[in-house]
Amino acid sequence: MPQTHPAPAIDHPAPTTQAPTVPPPAAELSLEERLTLVNTAMTARLDEAAVAYEVNTAHIETEPVDLADVVIVPLTPTSPTHPQPTPPATRIAIVLDRAHQLMDTAGWCAGALTDEQGAVCLLGAIRQAARGDRGLEADAAAVLLDTIRRRFGDVESVPAFNDAWANGRASIRMLHEAASSADARGI
Repeated sequence: MPQTHPAPAIDHPAPTTQAPTVPPPAAELSLEERLTLVNTAMTARLDEAAVAYEVNTAHIETEPVDLADVVIVPLTPTSPTHPQPTPPATRIAIVLDRAHQLMDTAGWCAGALTDEQGAVCLLGAIRQAARGDRGLEADAAAVLLDTIRRRFGDVESVPAFNDAWANGRASIRMLHEAASSADARGI
């Protein structure tokens, strides 16, 4: 004869057929009301954080700082923030500096001394800056080529360097470095 096991006792209530009650939908809040609620919640959080900070740092001894002792500003400026660069003093440095300024303002070109818009290549800028003095032009170009070779290694010529780039940033930078170098060397 089969043995039957007694049914386990049920401790939980039997399910009901009634659906759970859902609170009625709240009225839609306006943007201003939502912002006010968020502001209130954030203010409460910040207040709690301030209290927690005070509690956590109460054991640390500090001296009050008077900002008048820390921040000292002259009433009138005594010197410019960025000192003005001194102009070059030698003939070659002056020509290279003028060529740098010319290329920076007129623009850079490749494949010609000057293009239709007035932009210049390295030699075109030096030629205009030398103002017809071919010896000064040659000396400035030699200093520029030396500066380029120190930075970039074996470069065939100034025009080859100028035309190797897609824009004039390297050429403008090399004119500036050559002017600084010539000025520092006194040539």
